Amino acid sequence: MLRRVFRPEKFTGLHMIGVMALFFGTIISVNLTLAVFANTSWSGLVVENSYIASQHFNELTAERTAQAGRGWTATTAYSDGVFQVDLRDAASRPLPGALVAATIGRPATERDDRTVRLAPLRSGGYGVTTDLAPGIWEAQVRVEATGEKPWQSAIRFVVK
Repeated sequence: MLRRVFRPEKFTGLHMIGVMALFFGTIISVNLTLAVFANTSWSGLVVENSYIASQHFNELTAERTAQAGRGWTATTAYSDGVFQVDLRDAASRPLPGALVAATIGRPATERDDRTVRLAPLRSGGYGVTTDLAPGIWEAQVRVEATGEKPWQSAIRFVVK
């Protein structure tokens, strides 16, 4: 019985067509799968028009240099459904009375993005109640303090 199953058969044109169909079918199916994933994932687009954005590069660099000169720092925390931002000045003192907003989202997609206003907390920071799923998140924090130009910071954090 085993001899009959494993005996050599003649390799015909139909066998070759089957081999070619399987080979190219595999390649085409993998290419189509990768093309679908590429079209449905994050495009990587940061600005709509890079040429126009490049014309404002020096202005943005000057603003960021001035912002860094303030010495302000922001740290984030997320626990029990509350997103918190602790803002400190150059002398490590809290920044009271500021208007704080944050755009919270995933680093590689815009699907879960949300913009929230943070309220002052008794602990000295700012916070808002929001539901965040486990994973890596990024917060674009914008602070408007009295008599100052708006201050911005991008902070990545992990929700466990």
